[in-house]
Amino acid sequence: MNILLIGSGGREHAIAWKLSQSPKLGKLYIAPGNAGAALHGENLDIRAADHEAVLRAAREKSIDLVLVGPEVPLAAGLADDLLAAGIKVFGPVRAAARIEASKVFSKEFMDRHGIPTARFASFRSYAAALKHLQEVDYPVVIKASGLAAGKGVLIPDTDQQAEAALHQLMVAQEFGEAGDQVVIEEKLSGPEVSLLAFSDGTTVKPMTPSQDHKRALEGDQGLNTGGMGAYAPVPVCPPEMVGQLMQTVVQPAVDGLRAEGNPFVGVLYAGMMLTVNGPRVIEFNCRFGDPETQVVLPLLESDLVEVALACAEGNLDQVDVTVKDGAAACVVMASGGYPGDYRTGYPITGLDNQTRNSFVFHAGTRLAGGRVVTSGGRVLCVTGWGEDIRSALEAAYERIRTIDFKDAHYRKDIGWRVLEGER
Repeated sequence: MNILLIGSGGREHAIAWKLSQSPKLGKLYIAPGNAGAALHGENLDIRAADHEAVLRAAREKSIDLVLVGPEVPLAAGLADDLLAAGIKVFGPVRAAARIEASKVFSKEFMDRHGIPTARFASFRSYAAALKHLQEVDYPVVIKASGLAAGKGVLIPDTDQQAEAALHQLMVAQEFGEAGDQVVIEEKLSGPEVSLLAFSDGTTVKPMTPSQDHKRALEGDQGLNTGGMGAYAPVPVCPPEMVGQLMQTVVQPAVDGLRAEGNPFVGVLYAGMMLTVNGPRVIEFNCRFGDPETQVVLPLLESDLVEVALACAEGNLDQVDVTVKDGAAACVVMASGGYPGDYRTGYPITGLDNQTRNSFVFHAGTRLAGGRVVTSGGRVLCVTGWGEDIRSALEAAYERIRTIDFKDAHYRKDIGWRVLEGER
């Protein structure tokens, strides 16, 4: 099969890496890809936002299946346009992608379908939102309703910080139109878990649960980022809990979208908090997570080409989705200053070094004069695997010590909750 993969980040490099292992793969194209993805297929100089160019490439390259990595083109209806042209797609249509693209839609959808989540209220008026903030008697989280690259969730510790966060979103518009509407919801506590599941619109099958690290600095301090590292599996979410979450969260979400006329095809990502009152959904995403993909796919035993095609053709019930024993962990190497201002264009050394049980997924890289240089905030995602999380982390950090670029920054405490629990 000829496959076209849309995207340019670490997630897409991991997907390309996994697709390239399939005997069912003919030619792999990545649009636009990055310096790492080019190791597994041919990069095409096409922006995901240019739907006409994507359609043209799909026809010219005799593409059998398109996989859409990022949420922005899905929210913009790329899957709709491809399907209208008769091209098979692994990724939801625009109406189903609203489960991520609009936090207001997502929260109201959960309310309609009895999916457990935090108490919330949504606002388009800054004055009304401020009034609500001053009246609630519980700690809150404030979220931009629209897409904000994983950074539009603000977690204040005081009333003053909450008001400043609201001003940041709705008045200063630091995340643009994503903050035109906000969700103010109850702040929950407990361990977080990300559960990604394949869906063909009816059948859902889970991957290994994982846990992301959103804050920029050690000890879960600093600003929210797109993710600084992850590990899988999650000890606090054993297989019996995965089964429970599939029954109470993931299957009801897929059933609800289908009942509303918007079948969900692709990967549904449920981000949950395991509270003392039971699991609660923090968010849904309409695609593979980043950096969760970089630990989940190394643990996927099944052929990703076969599974993605089954989802696109509506027969996932006929395909086994199996995962490997062991664990995987990844650590993001970011540009100095990320998620704030940072510089790019710095050469990266050590990429050709090899260490046992590890792989380097490129996120923000490009080729310049025959060298790989930095081109984004999150530059590399270094993944290690082993029989347990400790050995997986050791493999990842051993590989990181062989790589360097100017002002490189990474967290040295990924997986700290698990390691602390072992003491």
